Amino acid sequence: MVLDLEEMEQRPTNTIDGFLDRLKTMFPTMYEHRCSVGEPGGFFQRVEEGTWMGHVIEHIALEIQSLAGMDVGFGRTRGYGEEGVYNVVFDYMEEKVGRYAAKASVSIAEALTSGEPYDLSTDIQQMREIREAERLGPSTGSIIEEAESRGIPWIRLNRQSLCQLGYGANQKRIQATVTSQTSSIGVEIACDKEDTKHLLEQSEIPIPKGEIIRTEAGLKEAVEYVKFPLVVKPISGNHGRGITTNITNWEDALFAFEAAKKVSRSVIVEKYIVGEDYRLLVINYKLVAAAKRTPAHVIGDGKSTIKQLIDKVNADPRRGYGHEKVLTQIDINDLTLGILEEKGLTLDSVVAKDEFIKLKDTANLSTGGTAEDVTDIVHPYNVFMSERIAKIIGLDICGIDIMTTDIGQPLPDTGGAVLEVNAGPGFRMHLAPASGLPRNVAGHVIDMLYPPGSTSRVPIVAVTGTNGKTTTTRLIAHMVKMKGYKVGYTTSDGVYIQNRLLMAGDCTGPASAEFVLKDPTIDFAVLECARGGLLRAGLGFKNCDVGIVTNVAADHLGLKGIHTIDQLAQVKAVIPETVLPDGYAILNADDDRVYNMRKSIKCNVALFSMDERNPNIKRHARNGGLYALYENGYITICKGEWKMRVTKAVNVPLTFDGRAAFMIQNVLPAVLTGFVRGFSIEDIKASIESFIPSPAQTPGRLNLFSFKDFQIMLDYAHNAAGLRALQKLVEKMDGMPKVGIIAGIGDRREEDNNEIGRVAAQMFDEIIIRQDKHLRGKTSEELIEMIYDGIKSVDPKKKVTIIPSEKEAITYAIKNATKGSLIILSSDVVPDALNLVMKFKEEESNQLYKITKNDIPNLV
Repeated sequence: MVLDLEEMEQRPTNTIDGFLDRLKTMFPTMYEHRCSVGEPGGFFQRVEEGTWMGHVIEHIALEIQSLAGMDVGFGRTRGYGEEGVYNVVFDYMEEKVGRYAAKASVSIAEALTSGEPYDLSTDIQQMREIREAERLGPSTGSIIEEAESRGIPWIRLNRQSLCQLGYGANQKRIQATVTSQTSSIGVEIACDKEDTKHLLEQSEIPIPKGEIIRTEAGLKEAVEYVKFPLVVKPISGNHGRGITTNITNWEDALFAFEAAKKVSRSVIVEKYIVGEDYRLLVINYKLVAAAKRTPAHVIGDGKSTIKQLIDKVNADPRRGYGHEKVLTQIDINDLTLGILEEKGLTLDSVVAKDEFIKLKDTANLSTGGTAEDVTDIVHPYNVFMSERIAKIIGLDICGIDIMTTDIGQPLPDTGGAVLEVNAGPGFRMHLAPASGLPRNVAGHVIDMLYPPGSTSRVPIVAVTGTNGKTTTTRLIAHMVKMKGYKVGYTTSDGVYIQNRLLMAGDCTGPASAEFVLKDPTIDFAVLECARGGLLRAGLGFKNCDVGIVTNVAADHLGLKGIHTIDQLAQVKAVIPETVLPDGYAILNADDDRVYNMRKSIKCNVALFSMDERNPNIKRHARNGGLYALYENGYITICKGEWKMRVTKAVNVPLTFDGRAAFMIQNVLPAVLTGFVRGFSIEDIKASIESFIPSPAQTPGRLNLFSFKDFQIMLDYAHNAAGLRALQKLVEKMDGMPKVGIIAGIGDRREEDNNEIGRVAAQMFDEIIIRQDKHLRGKTSEELIEMIYDGIKSVDPKKKVTIIPSEKEAITYAIKNATKGSLIILSSDVVPDALNLVMKFKEEESNQLYKITKNDIPNLV
């Protein structure tokens, strides 16, 4: 969080009376915070010596999450670049809990400072409840953790448990423990206990004698047929809802019937099988784990009440709220009270030593039950039977509930029976049993979804920098498409899937990246990554195969704590730092800030340069490195001292016959990308020679329109560095006078807008100042004045026309264009400007067509 300390910036902790004592009283466990001292009590020592409140709030945010059962430990507090304002960075397990902790920690610090009382328990419980509502369940979470351990990326698709493993065409989906490969018919059968019972009975699987009923009359007939003791359960349901066991009289049977009817219309009445409850877990049709389940219970000691015994059990550190720990706390509800009442007991009853008191009807862990791993003692017959059942029902992940006196003996020999077959069985009892060996059952799921030799990823190329990102992204996407890939790519113009625009606007943030990576039709991703998205919400992916940094120049400074170009370079450096070890960071050797990024990365490095005499390139060449050059008019790929010339720059339409140096610079990382991805020189050559700058291929990037008497070029040059690069091309182009249509930008500093004006004054003979569609915090008048001041500081006599409306400014320029002139339009809303220019072009073409047609008779 960004934290403004205001007046507290002048009050370190050693100047606040009683602060340390109050902190120790509220958080005695903070003694374990070592802080920079490096030993227990280190943080308290820092507070005693005097530290700033941002540092304290960081530690409070971590500690309150730990007290709520979320063990987190990383934190840093660093200056934001403004007096008294800090970036407070800390771990969280669930984002909403992290946000809550951020706000709560500030409130707690205020209370500690003022000496006011504060109810910490409310925050702790609130964070627990938020976590339980937001977190992935233990089963889904275990699969995700296993995927992460294998380098398999994942995306959460909803607020429940629907998750995507892998990217693009190689994605798989899971929801709890149901996968995208799970048979829907198998799930339907397992959810219908009548169908399950019928199929198992036909296959000679031991099942309890039973009937399916819908009415009280049917219940009476079933009781007469099955005989007591009974089990009554809904025909569809899970987590033990509506199930009553060991029913021995009509009144209890009727009560159980009504409870089951609340869950489903049809109810199963079965013979109660004597024995112990076992769960067999079958994944990919192989038994992988087995557990003996025991319902929530207490064991008497001859002196404590049942309530005291429950409290003692719940005090076990392994028990927690919901799914936060290995075991769940036992909740005293109406069912518990009813079970005790049947036995003539209450919560205040004292039971004999070693007497077993059951508190729930079912053995579910979610109601406080326990599990013991018995995988290694399951009889081979029972293994065979469970794997056969999974095939009969058709479930790749299957939980089979068995009642038997001994799982180490064949089920028919013990008189046991299969009670249920479950789709989406819980993994918790196997992952962390109360006793016995934990089993990595999630590993078997990943083995099934991604067998050895398969891949979960698609190649990802990430492109960042100040200028040239979009063109480079589009060129790479074009190259990849020509190789036969189905490519998805993001740009500042929108998101494209297989060259179809699906989202319009600036789509260079993490949400747009995820949009591409979630698309099941793509098998290659090229992602433009801008500063704003990185600072706001990160990347949208964890690793990429190729990371490109085109350049770093002064742009968007003074925003989100980024005040210098060096800081901006640190932001951009995130991209090469995320490249996989066997991937490539492609860096601009002509930009020292970009070149220096190689020091912090752990992957291969390739460089590009417009000058083969660049000492950075020479050093790289001596070490046998890979790089791309513009040399002797050629776009060239080099390995050490060896050169592989791709083509002459004049043959690449994007370079405007080799005149647009900044476009050549954009081509270099693109050809390197193709080369490191294994594309042949011939394929790379064909790609870059067939990529034509146009409204369709590169909207708003050097789009040149030739009118009858003048030319107009539309380009997205939106900062001083971009304009300077464009200036070098404009100087080589015919056309007089050169007219520039420019604008100030609201989220730039005053000096940045002044500089745009100064560069424009050097570039153009005439200037039209318009205004961007998005003012971004400043007034139109302020921005126009900034640009105007910059122009006049270079040439006080420069012809300047002010027309705030972009549409009116373009119309004015076209209507008043002199013969032979060249108009350069710098636009921020490219589609609007393109549509207007193309409309004028169409009108002129229609007019010329009419004149030519009318002149035909005279020509004859």
